[in-house]
Amino acid sequence: MAKRKKIINKDSEKFLFKYLNNTSPTGYESEGQKIWLEYLKPYIDEHFVDTYGTAVAIINPEAKYKVVIEAHADEISWYVHYITKDGFIYVRRNGGSDHMIAPSKRVNIHTKKGFVKAIFGWPAIHTRGASASKPEDTPKMNNIFLDCGCTSKEEVEKLGVHVGCVITYEDELMVLNKKYYVGRALDNRIGGFMIAEVARMLKENKKKLPFGLYITNAVQEEVGLRGAQMIVERIKPDVAIVTDVCHDTQTPLVKAKLQGDTKCGGGPAVTTGPAVQNNLLKLITDTAKKNKIDIQRQAASRSTGTDTDAFAYSDVGLASALISLPLKYMHTTVETVAYSDIEDCIQLMYQSLLTIKAGQDFRYFT
Repeated sequence: MAKRKKIINKDSEKFLFKYLNNTSPTGYESEGQKIWLEYLKPYIDEHFVDTYGTAVAIINPEAKYKVVIEAHADEISWYVHYITKDGFIYVRRNGGSDHMIAPSKRVNIHTKKGFVKAIFGWPAIHTRGASASKPEDTPKMNNIFLDCGCTSKEEVEKLGVHVGCVITYEDELMVLNKKYYVGRALDNRIGGFMIAEVARMLKENKKKLPFGLYITNAVQEEVGLRGAQMIVERIKPDVAIVTDVCHDTQTPLVKAKLQGDTKCGGGPAVTTGPAVQNNLLKLITDTAKKNKIDIQRQAASRSTGTDTDAFAYSDVGLASALISLPLKYMHTTVETVAYSDIEDCIQLMYQSLLTIKAGQDFRYFT
């Protein structure tokens, strides 16, 4: 990999920590979106926010030809689902939250009065009653529960907690061995960070794009790509480059033969599949080669499982591509990404934008 000037500086890393440590659960992304837009304002011409909270920052808003770079802003979370008479709380998923990691985790219950602290309780190993005839209980959706220090339903409700309150883990971003960022919600607010850095680089390097650039931080990806489905109809772009995370398949218990061969530190992963427009993909891979950016390859079957699908299959079809950031331990509170991969994802998006021409036709043939 060629050495190049570092992209992430002290100011951008400060933004990264502020943005990632803020909560942004699916359906409740507004506070994170405010932080994101505040950082972007010096680097853009205008912005708007749609009805459900997708934020779009625009460079060259008057241009007819429109290019989107997109990430999703929401993080997985839980809902308060049922409060027992003894004050314990049972939960329902908001997105793909993993019940297996919940026991012993600390959480914030979001209420109108502010955060209410709680914990996912779990019986001690001494008390779980495993035997040769009865296997040990494991965490399941019907047995994980929250304890917020109350002994009755009425006491819970006095704290402002009710059915429908959203719940997030309190874990925050950290640096591991000076090479990795670790925390909750890197899926995919690290993508929001990366597209913001692309906008900063364009401004600071005084690059003039021959098209309108719509830097899009979409909501509600974790429950079915909903924010992207809505915003593509409003922007009506000509091209979309989506960024999300993908699995590092080199960790224990992951079968690379089934999941694909990608790893943290190996560079951005680019996807081939029905939703990915081949000529746009070629532009991106050629850009990577020209700029000596190492890339990894993924193959998608029916769909990519990302907002790429919402853009690609919108209206009459949109030339779309996916650049993914390898990530360890997805949908846990210790999601892990390599610093070098973040920089290379940013660089690949940035250089790809500089390659796209106004009015460029990505059709297979004419």
